[in-house]
Amino acid sequence: MTNSKIFIIGLPRTATTSICVAMLGMGYKVAHTCYTVECLADAEVIADTPAYNDYQLLDKLYPGSKFIYLQRDLELWVPSIKQLLQRMHTNVTRGDGGFNPHIKRCFSETFAPFTLENINNDDFLEQCYNKHQQHIEHYFQGREDDLLTIDVSHSDSYQRLAKFVQAANVEGEFKRINIGGKVRAWKDITNSLKVQSTKNGRIDKTIYPK
Repeated sequence: MTNSKIFIIGLPRTATTSICVAMLGMGYKVAHTCYTVECLADAEVIADTPAYNDYQLLDKLYPGSKFIYLQRDLELWVPSIKQLLQRMHTNVTRGDGGFNPHIKRCFSETFAPFTLENINNDDFLEQCYNKHQQHIEHYFQGREDDLLTIDVSHSDSYQRLAKFVQAANVEGEFKRINIGGKVRAWKDITNSLKVQSTKNGRIDKTIYPK
């Protein structure tokens, strides 16, 4: 594969939806999560699951791609991700259904071991965040032109994003979305450039070529 893409590789609850909305506004075809072969092929920008976990594989599949890592103050991120993981725990860990296998795999690997004790432990969650960031920094060492690191709460972050993706409309700001623990805002967004993560709710068991 040679068609390059933009992958948002910040962890969940680091404003992945906000940056997806911004990328729609910049004219990109965007998928916030991606669970089918068609989604992976059609989207120009892919965020969240599975991008944050599989970025090294995606880098090899789509040479020349750009990657955007999202930072967030740990004092804000830890309680937010804890609330999300607590709600997700049963459907991530159950063997008889629950979430689709892509979600289960990515969360289980990134927050391993994915146990109730761990996801309720602030120190463990901070370690997961720091480990993810360190792995990204190490992987992209010497490739600074391929990676943008931003915190969307910073005043210059939108302009830095626009410059990084060479967007024409460099003026603007990120919208605050999914405030208060809500995580469904993306589903309510109507835009012709929005790429569906599934086929009418169905996924492909394998989205990557073997």
